[in-house]
Amino acid sequence: MEAKDLKTELIVIGGSAGSLQVILETIKNLNGDLGFPIVLVLHRKAQAESILPKLLQQFSTIDVIEIEDKTEILNNKIYIVPSDYHLLFESRNVVSLDGSEKMNYSRPSIDVTFRSAAEIFEESVIGVLLSGANSDGVEGLKYIKKNKGQVWIQDPETADVDYMPRQAIQNVKYDLIVRPDNLANYINELK
Repeated sequence: MEAKDLKTELIVIGGSAGSLQVILETIKNLNGDLGFPIVLVLHRKAQAESILPKLLQQFSTIDVIEIEDKTEILNNKIYIVPSDYHLLFESRNVVSLDGSEKMNYSRPSIDVTFRSAAEIFEESVIGVLLSGANSDGVEGLKYIKKNKGQVWIQDPETADVDYMPRQAIQNVKYDLIVRPDNLANYINELK
């Protein structure tokens, strides 16, 4: 992959079934001073209190924060979209939560967040799609690419559930196919 001269201002990572282990392995190996935020959009069951931020924080030296409505997004933080809400970027620094209907049987929808990120961040966003059992994220990746952002897709051969990354590879012009054991390295090398 040729490194773009553009500065990365946001990474959005979407995943479903089989993606949690990839996330844990990745955040464990991230540099603390990335220079941009990471937003995680993971399909999960709605529940009163989420243990996911606490779980991820145990593996990360970077602060892991579950997003609330109107959360200010800061560099060098990892944000998790709460279950049962879509995430929309209002600006480069502020996000909002939306409880509208599910998309691709999911709320949060990876497509919704990827599309919103592409509209705000354009060429300075990277969308990463991981393991999963439906095609959520494919349309969002297309939109990121259309807005000149980068598209990274997990190698389906390494995915616990390969449907989502296979759909993306077949339908989206991508920049990089990543393996779980080198995703953190690629992120750490970004400017």
